[in-house]
Amino acid sequence: MEIKLAKTAGFCFGVERAVNSVYELLKEGEKLYTYGPIIHNDTVVNDLKEKGVTVIESREELLSLDEGTVVIRAHGVPECITDIINEKGLKCVDNTCPFVKRIHDIVKQKSGEGYNIVVIGNAAHPEVIGIIDRAKGNNTEPPVVVENEEEARSFKLSKEIPLCIVSQTTFRENKFKELVEIIENRGYNVNVVNTVCNATSKRQREAKDIASGVDAMLVIGGRNSSNTQKLYDICKNECPDTRFIETVDDLRFDIPMNASMVGITAGASTPKKIIEEVQNYVRINF
Repeated sequence: MEIKLAKTAGFCFGVERAVNSVYELLKEGEKLYTYGPIIHNDTVVNDLKEKGVTVIESREELLSLDEGTVVIRAHGVPECITDIINEKGLKCVDNTCPFVKRIHDIVKQKSGEGYNIVVIGNAAHPEVIGIIDRAKGNNTEPPVVVENEEEARSFKLSKEIPLCIVSQTTFRENKFKELVEIIENRGYNVNVVNTVCNATSKRQREAKDIASGVDAMLVIGGRNSSNTQKLYDICKNECPDTRFIETVDDLRFDIPMNASMVGITAGASTPKKIIEEVQNYVRINF
């Protein structure tokens, strides 16, 4: 059986930067917190918890702290969270991905210039929550989040006010363009900034290419990872025998014995160690 491993599988720049930062901070011996899980990968988050890192899940938990270091994850947070950290005199280490910060700056600038903001993405995702928080123009309407065609066709904003459309960094680029076209065809005056991360686009294109030429496909990542779910959807469309797994422990299935080639890719929050374990397991057992 031949294995085809995606070159782009695993940690992206922003995730690796954030995770490495927390492990380095642990060496300093201070009480360490992350606002939300540092990444959407239970293996990494649980390892950090065992080493003494506490995950803060709410504004109320943050307000209860009197000392320590709070790490902002790669997804970013609303400005009120960093304000609380500073007001309480806590040390703040901001690991917001630079590509996410760029979107913050765009949204803040454009809403200040009088644009209504539309974000293409998942409204419940922490990255999107942080993005829409930056839309604070005085003469604009509340930002709108659009995830699918139905939402693109149905939202209501004044057509007298121009729109600035941005994207969650991990959204599917082709889908982003499709939704933008729907909005443009509704007669809105739009300024489009494609903020899908280049690494995300490259990962998705490679996954699609590999999945289209293999007999079975493995997509590795956390179940709550948005970018991994999108990889799975892309691969499943190309290869019917596509499996979504978190670790090698999930490999309790039989890859079809007539499968001569298996593809492997992984989301941006998947550690290299897990990818190697899956690759070795497939090589040895199939």
